[in-house]
Amino acid sequence: MRILGIDPGLARVGYGVIDVEPRKGKEEGTQRMVDCGIIRTDPGRSEGERMVEIARDLRQIIRIHQPELASVEKFFFYRSSNTIAVVQARGVLIMTLTRFGLPIVEFPPMQIKQALTGHGHADKDEVLEAVMRELDLDTPPRPDDAADALAVALTGWFQR
Repeated sequence: MRILGIDPGLARVGYGVIDVEPRKGKEEGTQRMVDCGIIRTDPGRSEGERMVEIARDLRQIIRIHQPELASVEKFFFYRSSNTIAVVQARGVLIMTLTRFGLPIVEFPPMQIKQALTGHGHADKDEVLEAVMRELDLDTPPRPDDAADALAVALTGWFQR
């Protein structure tokens, strides 16, 4: 199974693609990273133009990787000036995934941390170590948004 994990944002959308091969008769499987990176939008453009960039780039990622499941981080509400823009960008992501007919699962940050580390209050380093261990990576995936998206993808597999 190929899973696309997404860490929503307006300036940077993290994405991570993993392949999972279940073991016969067992719940766990073998996971490997296929790709990860970010969709970066131009801060000099209007919010609407940035949303179009996000949708266009996500369509390209979907066409290249052909995922079977999309796993998206649920937005955690902060009191910041860009909260609404990030929620709108997340809506564009969900709409684009839906237009491709992809099943979507969503997880809040605490559930992602719980799935990867065993506790919902893990720090970024603990989550990163778990991602590296689960995907058998020698070096941390960069940037952080891409590593977070891989954590979201793994959670999609673990919580199926």
